[in-house]
Amino acid sequence: MHSKYLKLAARIAGNNIENGGGPFGAVIVRDGEIISEGANKVRTENDPTAHAEIEAIRLAAGKLKSFDLSGCTLYATCEPCPMCLGAIYWARIDEVYFASDRKDASEAGFDDEFIYDELSKSPGKRKLKMNRIELSEAKAVLDKWKSMEERGMY
Repeated sequence: MHSKYLKLAARIAGNNIENGGGPFGAVIVRDGEIISEGANKVRTENDPTAHAEIEAIRLAAGKLKSFDLSGCTLYATCEPCPMCLGAIYWARIDEVYFASDRKDASEAGFDDEFIYDELSKSPGKRKLKMNRIELSEAKAVLDKWKSMEERGMY
């Protein structure tokens, strides 16, 4: 059963390459029903966030009219990158199946490992310069949010 959805994701990725997109595909399934499909559109849309998993999550959330995708399973042609992994957690997807791993992606020229390594470092030790400036107005916004009775956490 799982290989059926991974093969579909691979077919999506293969077709996507032919259309100028990247070599990644994703499928989201719930209760045996395909909810959405996604293909990597980074190059075709000039959007660095348009990974296959993100595209599939956006479509599934729209179709289900909810940012909470509990009960869903994501199938991807490759191990999700750190950005996609974060989105998968935020979407509360129950389970992920993937075919290729980050080593395979690296051998194909995708350097997800660099970002995985950077995330384990404290902000001051990352290659990307990160600077914190404490701001009372920013804290006030969070305090306002905390005080709302019906804020609906996500």
